[in-house]
Amino acid sequence: MFWLKNWRRNRIAARKFPDEWLQILERNVPLYNRLPPRDKAELRRHILVFIAEKRFEGCGGLEITDEMKVIIAAQACILLLHRQTDYYPGLSSILVYPHAFIAHRAEYLPGGIVAEGPQVLLGESHRQGAVVLSWDDVRHASADVHDGHNVVFHEFAHQIDIAEGRGDNSSVLKSDSSYIAWARVLQKDYERLKQAAQQNRPAFLDKYGATDPAEFFAVATEFFFEKPGELKQLHPDLYNELKRFYHQDPVNIQSS
Repeated sequence: MFWLKNWRRNRIAARKFPDEWLQILERNVPLYNRLPPRDKAELRRHILVFIAEKRFEGCGGLEITDEMKVIIAAQACILLLHRQTDYYPGLSSILVYPHAFIAHRAEYLPGGIVAEGPQVLLGESHRQGAVVLSWDDVRHASADVHDGHNVVFHEFAHQIDIAEGRGDNSSVLKSDSSYIAWARVLQKDYERLKQAAQQNRPAFLDKYGATDPAEFFAVATEFFFEKPGELKQLHPDLYNELKRFYHQDPVNIQSS
């Protein structure tokens, strides 16, 4: 029942945040150190609930540690700050490999051609049940907060899209008016990136975002939190829509 779930979560969030976990946060998640005190406290509460509710599983011989749980949970929960959240309701497990892993995928090519085969992945987000991550890439992305690449942000942006929308970025929409604004901004910047990729021209955003609108949303989320100043300068409308959605303004946090 909804009230029982909220009661349980409130009890978990009221627990003392372990000192060892706080040390992990301060040492390994630079974005945490930039947050104002109120946001830090909110993030710690989210981490407690997230770790209590989600199952972490090591793959490929990897043994899950508290450091892994805290670093992954912190970045996943940064996306939840200031928002009404059900903590990624379709997600039950986080599978963690030591390194990049191989998955069999179907790639849809022009002309209706479908190519199937193994692909090396850093992360994967399933519509039901699990997010899969490479620990090497999680750790690297957490330490380097300026490169615009963060596998946790990317895969959990997909989870937000899946949980709150139809898997096509309708999650970003709160009303008819915001739907129109988001659709216009998304389409404009998505088409710009697609043209840059097709014409082999340089682009600020990762060209992987040109794959489809869902990937564009995930890539834009990475850049919103990791390169907010440049995103705001080069894609101001997109930045403002993401700011409205996430209820955060990373430019002002990073400049304070």
